[in-house]
Amino acid sequence: MAQKDLYGVLGVSKDASQDEIKKAYRKLSKKYHPDLNKAPDAAEKFKEVQDAYDVLGDKDKRQNYDQYGSADGAQGGFGGFGGGQAGGFGGFSGGGGFDDIFNQFFGGGGQRNPNAPRPGRDLQYQMTLKFEEAIFGKKTKITYTREAQCHTCGGNGAKPGTSPVTCQRCGGSGYVTTVTNTPLGRMQSQQPCPVCHGTGQEIKEKCPTCGGSGHEEQRHEVEVTIPAGVDDGQQMRLQGQGEAGQNGGGYGDLFIIFQVQPSKDFRRDGTEIFFDQPISFVQAAMGDEVTVKTVHGDVKLKVPAGTQGGTTFRLRGKGAPRLRGNGNGDEHVTVKVVTPKNLNKGQRDALRDFAKASGESVSGTGKGNLFDKMRDKFNDN
Repeated sequence: MAQKDLYGVLGVSKDASQDEIKKAYRKLSKKYHPDLNKAPDAAEKFKEVQDAYDVLGDKDKRQNYDQYGSADGAQGGFGGFGGGQAGGFGGFSGGGGFDDIFNQFFGGGGQRNPNAPRPGRDLQYQMTLKFEEAIFGKKTKITYTREAQCHTCGGNGAKPGTSPVTCQRCGGSGYVTTVTNTPLGRMQSQQPCPVCHGTGQEIKEKCPTCGGSGHEEQRHEVEVTIPAGVDDGQQMRLQGQGEAGQNGGGYGDLFIIFQVQPSKDFRRDGTEIFFDQPISFVQAAMGDEVTVKTVHGDVKLKVPAGTQGGTTFRLRGKGAPRLRGNGNGDEHVTVKVVTPKNLNKGQRDALRDFAKASGESVSGTGKGNLFDKMRDKFNDN
């Protein structure tokens, strides 16, 4: 089967920037996440998106893919992406390489040992965070279901006091050889043994707890330390918290995908925080010191006289923490000039005097009156 076009999977062009790739990945991972999308093919599409981003989201892997068609470079072959790679989900079970394909059809030697340890599957967990929790991080415990090693048989699938025996059908190889006549001649192929299903062993007396699988369903709890500064769509890898392996193989990994709830006050782009600060047109005209919200607490901001609506001020170090340290981003405060309503007579008279001193004619009613003009003036960028 031809390898998928990873750019096509994410719906981006080959010259897309890393930021465009990241945005496409976030959008599609939300769209196809199995917890949010119940379509039959959602899980498979979600996996494809993760595999694609695992390569294209890494500059070195992307360069190899662009040059050789594989994240592993010139020696990458057909091996797929493998499971448990840092920074992405990889393929949730290790894929076979060219040798496996060649051996399957032509019967060559070198097939993998069916009794060799195999790591367990990776799992995903969707975690919803409040806006402030993502900014400051927290410790929490999560509980989820996974396939764990059977506590009764220790994972070998056999009844206590017994052991698996070598499969008589395949002699312990895990494979059987078949010969097929084709227009090209006789083709020899190797398939997993139908008796032992590729394990090379038979279980005569199965474990009463797991029924011979070596695994049992378990509710598993783990404590998670969420670092300060995580963002929506980012993921965190917990090694060894996935499912149990086969033949003594280690546990897979757990990948936590963060979904950050929006804030009613703030907007966020990476480490930068954005906030709209309302001020009166008197404050805008004459200047003032106003109290501004930040995620770190209220601060004072000096608004110079003559400030126009839409002017943005930068509060350095008042943004979200950088994940790898080195301080915080900034908060960007945009002032919005608010026009007063329900003025009393004294206020209206004062504004008429202001208009007269400014050489303006004021009717005081209808569209285009003094209040509209002043609002438009101070909100004009």
